[in-house]
Amino acid sequence: MTVLLFINIIYSCAADKTDLALDEKVKTFLDEHSGRWHDMNISSIDGQILYDLILKNNYTRALEIGTSTGHSGIWIAWALSKTGGRLITIDIDKERHEQALKNFKEAGLSEYIDARLGDAHKIVPELEGPFDFVFSDADKYWYINYLKAVLPKLVVGGCFTAHNVNDLSYSRDIRNFYEYIKDHPELDTSIDKRSRAGISISYKKAKK
Repeated sequence: MTVLLFINIIYSCAADKTDLALDEKVKTFLDEHSGRWHDMNISSIDGQILYDLILKNNYTRALEIGTSTGHSGIWIAWALSKTGGRLITIDIDKERHEQALKNFKEAGLSEYIDARLGDAHKIVPELEGPFDFVFSDADKYWYINYLKAVLPKLVVGGCFTAHNVNDLSYSRDIRNFYEYIKDHPELDTSIDKRSRAGISISYKKAKK
C-alpha cells in the first residue's frame, strides 16, 4: 500500500465519521422539534421530497425564497452537506430570520447556509447564480416573478420547485403560476402530490 493511498483511506474514514455524526445531530434535532413547525413552515414529508430531489440530482447550488424559521432550509442544507453544496436562503421577517439562524446552528448546518434578511423581491434579481436547485415558498402572487428572475441563472437540468400548489387559499395566484410553468418551453413540470400542500417540480430543459 502506498503512503498516498493510506492517507486517502484515513481521510475517507474520518469523513465517514463526520457525516454520520452530522446525520445523527440533524435527525435528533428534527425529532426533538417534530410537530413544532407552525410558522409558515413545510411538513416533514415536504422536507423529505426536497432532500431526495437534491441527492438524486447531486445539486450543489441552492436558493430558497422564504426561510420562515428554517425547517425547509434544514432539509435542503442537510442534503447539500452530502453533495458538497451550499444554500442561500432569504426571509424578510427579522424575528423569523433570527430564529432560523438559531435552528440552523442547533441542527449543525450553519456552515452550509447563507441566510439573508431582506426583501426577496429585490434580492433575488440581484443574485449572480448560477443555481441548480430553487425552492420558492414566499408570497404566492410573486411566484412568476421569482421564476422569471431565477430562470436565466438556473442551469440546464436544474430544478425550480414551488410550495402550496394545491392550496386553495392561494387559488388564483397558484393557478396563474401553474398555467405559466406547465406550458413554459424551457420547463418540464410535474406536481408531487405526496405533499398535502403540493410541490411543483420544474426541470429546466436545453433550448432546441
